[in-house]
Amino acid sequence: MRSKYVPLPLEYIVYLPPCYDQQPERHYPVLYLIHGQNYNNDQWVRLGAGETADALIAAGEVAPFIIVMPRDRSWTQPSVDGFGQALINDLLPWVDNHYRTLPSRTYRAIGGLSRGASWAVHLGLSHWELFSILGAHSLPVFWDDTPHVRAWLDAIPLQSMPRIFMDTGEKDYLIQSTLWFEGILDQKGIPHEWYLFPGYHEEAYWHAHIEQYIRWYARDW
Repeated sequence: MRSKYVPLPLEYIVYLPPCYDQQPERHYPVLYLIHGQNYNNDQWVRLGAGETADALIAAGEVAPFIIVMPRDRSWTQPSVDGFGQALINDLLPWVDNHYRTLPSRTYRAIGGLSRGASWAVHLGLSHWELFSILGAHSLPVFWDDTPHVRAWLDAIPLQSMPRIFMDTGEKDYLIQSTLWFEGILDQKGIPHEWYLFPGYHEEAYWHAHIEQYIRWYARDW
C-alpha cells in the first residue's frame, strides 16, 4: 500500500486462520508481528508463525486470529523512519476496514524480534490506546526512545497497561538493552513476564520459542 510516511510502498503479509472463509460472520483478533533488521516481512513466516497458529487453532488450544506482518525497509531510528507512522495511520485502519477484525485494543497485539521488538515497544507504549498486548523478543530499545520510555509508561493508566512479554538469550549481544528496559518495568512495579533462555541473537533462538510466543499472544482471546 502507498503511504505518505514512507518513500516506497508498504508491503505486508496477512495470515488468516483456517476457518476464515468458512465462517463469514466471525470477527477475529489481530496480532501485528514485526521482523528483525536485515530481514524482511517473511521472517515470521519462515520461523513458523503461521504453521504454529494453524496447529494450535486446529487443536482447539487457542482461538483463531489474524496475523499481519509488515515490512520495514529502513534501519534508521523512528525520528527519521516513517514505518511506525505508516503502520499506525495507514496499515492498521486498512486492515480493520478490509478484514473481519475485532477493532479494539482488547483484541489487538503487537510484537517483534530484534529491531521488530524495538518497534513493538515504541508503538505499544506511545500508542497504548491501540494495543493491549506487547511482546518484545531479543529487544534492543531504540536510541531515540531511551529518553521517553519512562514518560510513556507513566502516561498509561494502570488499568490499561499492556500485558507484556520479554525474552532474550543468555548470550545475546544486545542483552544489556533488554535488561535496561526490564529494570525500568521492575522499578515502576509494572507486571510483565520475563524469560532469560539459553541462546544467541539469531533465528535458531526465535524458532525454538515460536510456539511459546504464539500461545502467549493468543492466550486471552
